[in-house]
Amino acid sequence: MTHHDRVRVAPTSETATAPSTHPDSSSEVGADLQQVLVDLLDLGLLAKQVHWNVVGPRFRALHLQLDEITLAVRLQADAVAERAVTVGVAPDGRAATVSAGSRLMAAVPDGMPAGAIQDGVAIELVNTMLTRAIDGLRAAITSTAACDPVTEDLLIGVSAELEKQRWMLIASR
Repeated sequence: MTHHDRVRVAPTSETATAPSTHPDSSSEVGADLQQVLVDLLDLGLLAKQVHWNVVGPRFRALHLQLDEITLAVRLQADAVAERAVTVGVAPDGRAATVSAGSRLMAAVPDGMPAGAIQDGVAIELVNTMLTRAIDGLRAAITSTAACDPVTEDLLIGVSAELEKQRWMLIASR
């Protein structure tokens, strides 16, 4: 089962295939974009959850940094959703879709803790989720490289932003 099988892609009422996308590959590109969107939306929610609950000596700096990560992720999610529409796929950011389709929590064996989260644990949790999202982006970059260079370029930019956020996060270990 590929990641495309796990994500339902709904075509828009008017399929507007972007000139840079081969018509035969727009559904695959759309599936890649949908999966990245789901992961980004989940990442934004989870980073905010950690933001609200972080405690410890690095609280203030980490609290502010998690807001920056959340904002960056939400901006990237918007760009990905708009690209999906451009290639003729209706993005789906509903809570049930995000919950069912996100790959992020699979990387966290014990799940997201409830309540207070020590700053060191918070850094490791967010680092793990960022890494998982970046891994998914890299797979989507590879998948879209031959058939849609515009989407590939967008995903490279999203990956660069997440990598920068991860670097700044782990520098505070």
